[in-house]
Amino acid sequence: MAGDSEDPNDETQYHLEVGPEDVADAVLLPGDPDRIETITDRWTDPVEVARHREYRTVTGRYDDVPISVCSTGIGSPSAAIAVEELARVGVETFIRVGSCGGIQPDVDVGDLVITSGAVRQEGTSEEYVRSDYPAAASHEVIAALVAAAERLGHEYHVGVTMSADSFYAGQGRPGFEGFEAAGSADLIDELREANVLNVEMEASAILTLANVYGLRAGAVCSVYADRTTGEFRTEGDDRAAATATLAVALLARMDAVVAASEADRWHPGLSLE
Repeated sequence: MAGDSEDPNDETQYHLEVGPEDVADAVLLPGDPDRIETITDRWTDPVEVARHREYRTVTGRYDDVPISVCSTGIGSPSAAIAVEELARVGVETFIRVGSCGGIQPDVDVGDLVITSGAVRQEGTSEEYVRSDYPAAASHEVIAALVAAAERLGHEYHVGVTMSADSFYAGQGRPGFEGFEAAGSADLIDELREANVLNVEMEASAILTLANVYGLRAGAVCSVYADRTTGEFRTEGDDRAAATATLAVALLARMDAVVAASEADRWHPGLSLE
C-alpha cells in the first residue's frame, strides 16, 4: 500500500506516495500546494496522482510534452525530500517555481528572478556536501527560463539568490517582540553589496542536490517583497508559472535538437526554431 514503506528503494515513495509511472521527466516545484492550480491551468488533462502532507503531485501535458508539478511546503528540508524521492522514480529536471524578496533597487514587485546560482544559507545541503560546494543552476534550465520569459514578455532578472532557513531572522527581519538575531541588521545590505538579487528558502538545496546527483535544476521566483522599499504584494505567480511551464517545453526541444545533432549537449549555437 502506498506510503507503508520508508525503504528509499521502494517503488512507491514514502513521503510523496508516487511511483515511476506517476510523474514526467521534468517536475515543477512550488512550495504552496494551492499554487498548483495556477501552474496547471494552462496544461492539458492535469491529473492529481498523489497527495500526502505538504506534497501534492499533478501530472499532465503542455505543448504535447509530459510535465508534472509537486508542491514542497516551506523550506529546504521538505524540498530536499521531494528532490530525493522524485529522483528515485526517474525525474531528471527540477524547476523551483516560487516567491521571493527582491533586495536590489531595480528588482520590483511582480518581476521574475531566474536563479543562476545560490548562496547556501540553509543547513540541509550541508548534510550532503561541504559548504564550499557551489549551488549552481543548470545552464540549459537557465537558458530555457530566459527564452520563456522573453517569449512571454515578462520582466525578469538573472543572478544569484540567497536561500535561508527562516523567514524572519534568517532573512534579516525582526522576530517576536522585535528580537534581532546576531548580524541580521546588516544581512540584506551585505547581500546587496555582493550583487545578490533575491532571498527565498529552497533554491540552494534543490540546486545542490541536483548537481550532486547529476541532474539538472533551476529556479524562477516572482518577487512578492521589495526589501529596498518595504512594498509587499502577492503578485506574479501566474508569470512564474507560465515561464516555468514554457521552459519545460523548450527543454524538450533542446533535448531533441541535441539528439539530432552531433553535439554532446545543448549550447546557444543550436537553434530552437
